[in-house]
Parts: sequence; structure tokens; C-alpha cells
Amino acid sequence: QVQLVESGGGLVQPGGSLRLSCAASGSIFRFLHMAWYRQAPGKQRELVADITPGDNTNYVVAVRGRFKISRDNAKSTLYLQMNSLKPEDTAVYYCNKLTLPPFSWGQGTQVTVSS
Repeated sequence: QVQLVESGGGLVQPGGSLRLSCAASGSIFRFLHMAWYRQAPGKQRELVADITPGDNTNYVVAVRGRFKISRDNAKSTLYLQMNSLKPEDTAVYYCNKLTLPPFSWGQGTQVTVSS
């Protein structure tokens, strides 16, 4: 079982930027199709972006052109660079593998976009 620890969230004004990190335990990270998810208050968790072991990326329409997912296999770490943040990006952000079943979910990292 891989353990996932997210970090990097915070309070930011609209238009600002944040970089999220997700540290994964174990040695299989490089083989995993990884993803970032988010859950806004009162809503279901949703997929935001994913990245294959070969660094192919996909984004939901709402974040395309503003967010960038990347990975450092040597550090077993997943990243999400978030630019031009909007209030509707406010959520708890989680990382996990894209394929089912997911690993146990981490605690997530809170992102709040507000003036």
C-alpha cells in the first residue's frame, strides 16, 4: 500500500498561484498513472488532472491552460502548479492513482481562493 501526503495549499487571492506537492511512499511511483483530485464543500470529489508514467497529461476543461501537472519519479513526488486561480478552485486537493481501486486517501491540502 502506497501512502500519499499532500502539501502546499493555502489562502491565495484570485489570480494568484500555488504549487501543490504529493509525496508517495514506496518504490512503484514511477509505474503509476497518477492524478490530482479536488473536493469542494458540499460537492463530490472530482478529477482535475492526470499524468501517465510516460508524462502524458490530461486536464479537465475547467483548469486547462491554468494548471500544470508534473512528476519527479526520483523523488516519488507529484506536483500541481496552479496559476490564475479563481474562487471556484477552492477545495481540498488530493492525489491518488487514476486506476481503480485507489490507494487510501491522504488528508489532502486545502486551497482557498478569496480576496
